Amino acid sequence: MLNELYQSLDPVAISLGPIAIRWYALAYLAGFVLAGVVVTRVASHWELGLTGYEVSNVIIGIAWGVIIGARLFYCVFYGDGYYLAHPLEVFALSEGGMSFHGGLFGAVVGGALVCRACRISIPTMCDLGVIGAPIGLFFGRCANFVNGELWGKPTDLPWGVVFETGGDVARHPSQLYEALLEGVVIFCVLFAMSRRRPARSQGTFMGTFLVLYGVFRFLIEFVRVPDTQLGYLFGPVTMGQLLSLPLVVAGIAVLAWARRTKRQQVGHVEA
Repeated sequence: MLNELYQSLDPVAISLGPIAIRWYALAYLAGFVLAGVVVTRVASHWELGLTGYEVSNVIIGIAWGVIIGARLFYCVFYGDGYYLAHPLEVFALSEGGMSFHGGLFGAVVGGALVCRACRISIPTMCDLGVIGAPIGLFFGRCANFVNGELWGKPTDLPWGVVFETGGDVARHPSQLYEALLEGVVIFCVLFAMSRRRPARSQGTFMGTFLVLYGVFRFLIEFVRVPDTQLGYLFGPVTMGQLLSLPLVVAGIAVLAWARRTKRQQVGHVEA
């Protein structure tokens, strides 16, 4: 069933003469827009006093941070020297190559810069942002599936998919595994947690997100084929797993800090 679905999909969603709009681009757009809606609703539920204008500004800062950070991290950690020899290829975003870990770093930096300018609490916005982030992850992984990239190892399971670039063999649709775990599951957990009033202490959501994503990504890497230019770093360990372990450690540290300090979520901070 999944194989038939994949074979019927076209990576290009809309073609207007020489202009081709790909599902990957629409996935990013949908992810940021819907994440902004979720952040706005949760902020209202927590009675933080944040306006839609302020949230939109932060989301725009996060979006720029995600794109820049995700691309740069991919070029540095997954490029295997290629982009040093071809520096202009760094700007070839249409050819793919984005790193979640870099996107997360960029999102924090981009969002923090806007928060400082608008005097919005950075820890609170981090907690709000990660509640909406799984939506973007879900759409992004679905777009990976449509593009036939980041596929998994060969499998004889009934939902195996024969990807165009993966040879004449059915493979794990690891993109959809990630869409389910990193997207649907993490969102459901964090959104359910956000329903509590008063809101849980600062750092709770960020820490939970980091731990869940790091664990899920580490496990899925066992059935996902690593990038060709890198392969396995040592034994069965991939670059994705190596970069995920620090996230788990950081998440546990943030949760410990949140439990110890028990700081309340606030919308704005004093100058």
